Amino acid sequence: MSANKESLKSVLTVALGLCIVCSVIVSSAAVVLKPQQEANKARDLKRNILMAGGLYDPELTVEEQFESIEARLVDLDSGRFVEGDVDAFDQRKASKDPSQSRALTGDEDPAKILRREDRAVVYLVNSEAGDLNRIILPVRGYGLWSTLYGFVALEADANTIVGLGFYEHGETPGLGGEVDNPSWKQKWSGKLAYRDGEVAIEVLKGAVNPASSDAAWQVDGLSGATLTTNGVENLVQYWLGNDGFAPLLDNIRGGRA
Repeated sequence: MSANKESLKSVLTVALGLCIVCSVIVSSAAVVLKPQQEANKARDLKRNILMAGGLYDPELTVEEQFESIEARLVDLDSGRFVEGDVDAFDQRKASKDPSQSRALTGDEDPAKILRREDRAVVYLVNSEAGDLNRIILPVRGYGLWSTLYGFVALEADANTIVGLGFYEHGETPGLGGEVDNPSWKQKWSGKLAYRDGEVAIEVLKGAVNPASSDAAWQVDGLSGATLTTNGVENLVQYWLGNDGFAPLLDNIRGGRA
């Protein structure tokens, strides 16, 4: 009996020792690798910004391509650029902080984001001559299963859509997950966001009739993914609307930003 107790004690001691050693290794690896993980995350975000703007070239480094892009902080209510450390600003955290955001009521929140931050980071693409070329805006909203995070890019006229892309979501693969399908994303290129000063872009349940007088403001829906389709339409309309980036875009058109 004593021998069995000693044997059990030895097994438990060895197991405990292994657990401690493995914990130390895993914790150390997490600490050591965190800077690299953060750098990879930042680089992937930049890549998605470039892709939404139709600027990504896999032959060049992300950092090289991002040199033509200027990140600016904007006050969403006034639509004016404000001073601040863009690199240190965390828009997601700001949206959850009552001191940096406001709660939305049901009627105010078609995108189901619950709170809207007071400031946001936008990305301006400038030509070599320094003229504004494109405007890339962060957007988010709820689909069927998840909040979709992405970017919508506009031409310098602040109306013609260059592209739309999402870098994070949990929609159903093969259905709502088709928001990642390049052929569907391409359907947004050249569409118009506004008509007579109002947000007019919409995502249909079916296909766009190219002969329709409304075709310039319409995008094909995702087959079998009605709720995700509705979510995409709602989030795009919200962020291009008066509670989103419409004040900024109005100022850009009028040269007041």
